[in-house]
Amino acid sequence: MREWTQHPDRLQPEARNKMREWVGEEGGESKLGDWDISRDAPYFGFEIPDAPGKYFYVWLDAPVGYYASFQQICVREGLDFAEWTRPDSTTEQYHFIGKDILYFHTLFWPAMLHFAGYRTPTNVFAHGFLTVDGEKMSKSRGTFITAASYLQQGLDPEWLRYYFAAKLNASLEDIDLKLEDFVARVNSDLVGKYVNIASRCAGFLAKRFDGRIDRAALSDPLVAQLRDAADEIAALYEARECGKAMRRVMELADAVNVFVDAEKPWELAKLDGRDADLHRVCTVALECFRVLTLYLKPVLPAVAAKIEAFLGVSRRWHGPTWLTACAQSTLSTLTST
Repeated sequence: MREWTQHPDRLQPEARNKMREWVGEEGGESKLGDWDISRDAPYFGFEIPDAPGKYFYVWLDAPVGYYASFQQICVREGLDFAEWTRPDSTTEQYHFIGKDILYFHTLFWPAMLHFAGYRTPTNVFAHGFLTVDGEKMSKSRGTFITAASYLQQGLDPEWLRYYFAAKLNASLEDIDLKLEDFVARVNSDLVGKYVNIASRCAGFLAKRFDGRIDRAALSDPLVAQLRDAADEIAALYEARECGKAMRRVMELADAVNVFVDAEKPWELAKLDGRDADLHRVCTVALECFRVLTLYLKPVLPAVAAKIEAFLGVSRRWHGPTWLTACAQSTLSTLTST
């Protein structure tokens, strides 16, 4: 099991250090001992055959349930279970867990898999705890928040997805949900920076140019700047640095808003003989809005679906786009939320 402690790509640095504490250093004395896999009644779970009053420890049987459930899916969907789980499988397999169960998922479970003849995970990624306003969740203090209670308040799940993504990184750090900051960030980033781009330009394109873009404007340097950021943002997602990815996307959104502020399409719309400039500015802004939506889609899938309908584009978004008649109504829905 020391391969988990030594391989630089197998575990996060903090998790690798904890493993060294449990397993011992390479060439040193092993710190491992016997693991008690039973619990006495009263307990829950599965009773051990031929051992009355003894139950399998939950962290022995629970991970086995992962594979049992996955095997059932494979049977139902016609997938090859062995292709995913055999020792020589080259399929990437990742486990995402909380840091409080690091011990079980990086020590016991990989050992069980290895000696049972299955492959071990490509990597195990652990996240920290969720705190509320800097404190542990507490029902008595009113800071115990669940996904269900959040939805029961009529709040959009995409807002919370974005807030968490904006704080997520590749370490085991805790994430703090500050309620005032949550409101401020959603209003500032999603409404003030992102949706604001379309709300200031879409109407002109729809009303003055039959919803059609100026194709020549798609070669604008600002459009190129946003498109050129694709590899960088994809790499941040791949490295699980979602917070950095969100900050980069909002930096690009800031650049687009600076462009709109400088060009002032609302002023151009009032001037005779400036239709070509207005068409160019609105096209650049809406194309940048489209690209920003692509970058945010992993975090905001439902919003992205609305934008797809708003822009009248296919899910794959091949080629230049043009606005449909539903542009204004869709924008009103987005900005009202």
